Amino acid sequence: MIKIERDFDKAVEVIKKGGVIVAPTDTLYGLLADALNKEAVERVYLLKKRSPDKPLIILIPSTDYLSMFGIKPSTIEKNLLEKKGITVILDLKDGRFEYLHRGKNSLAFRIPDYKPLIEFISKVGRPLVAPSANPEGKVPPSDIKKAIEYFGSKVDLYIDKGERKSPPSTIIKINKDNIKILREGSVSEQEIRKWYKL
Repeated sequence: MIKIERDFDKAVEVIKKGGVIVAPTDTLYGLLADALNKEAVERVYLLKKRSPDKPLIILIPSTDYLSMFGIKPSTIEKNLLEKKGITVILDLKDGRFEYLHRGKNSLAFRIPDYKPLIEFISKVGRPLVAPSANPEGKVPPSDIKKAIEYFGSKVDLYIDKGERKSPPSTIIKINKDNIKILREGSVSEQEIRKWYKL
């Protein structure tokens, strides 16, 4: 059975119980699951048919959540994340998260630039993996109808917020205070360099 809701309220318990939902992010629709639940994360990989060596982006509501991964961000990393909508790759020393970093020893984090989603993650109280809601190689969906075509009843809940069509997030890696843009997206390299006078 396909379950569709108009807001995030019913999804809180679904995620807490290890479920997988399709919901809007600050870019497109994503497949969301508890990043600290290994079984839920592996289910996302199976649903997406994702290459097992590719890590997933993790959404957090604040930089405080990085402590769950044993990460202490630098000032510039913290500032970039708090701008919202920018994905920052952070090195990981904690050995418990092989199932997330897939051998890369780093994870990509973003505070989404979308208030309802930040509030939802805060209510769940857990960081969420959030790849785009499409099988690998297929076009990411900008509406719930396309996501349902992809996954049908294999997903526990769909959150329908109409069309979402924003550019993908900009991905950044900091190396000794040098900013490396790995993917230019919603925030331009020029704008980021202007913030930090680089």
